[in-house]
Amino acid sequence: MSLENEQAFYEANRTELRAKYAGKRVVIVTNRVLGVYNTDREAIQETSKTMPRGSFMVKYIPEDPQKEKIRLSPVGNIVSYG
Repeated sequence: MSLENEQAFYEANRTELRAKYAGKRVVIVTNRVLGVYNTDREAIQETSKTMPRGSFMVKYIPEDPQKEKIRLSPVGNIVSYG
């Protein structure tokens, strides 16, 4: 499952998203933030109630942009850890 649109949205809005949600996990679907959570688990569990796994991106937004890196989570969503 490709999450190119979600990643492109994050890249285009990185500064604004960091200003609003630093230290949180955001769920991105296509070109919008669907939800904001404290943990990956909470984000995946809550979003999976209404969206199929792999159809959304869970992104951790670190307060320090130098700590950002990307990995694939076990459920196929892209998750960024600091």
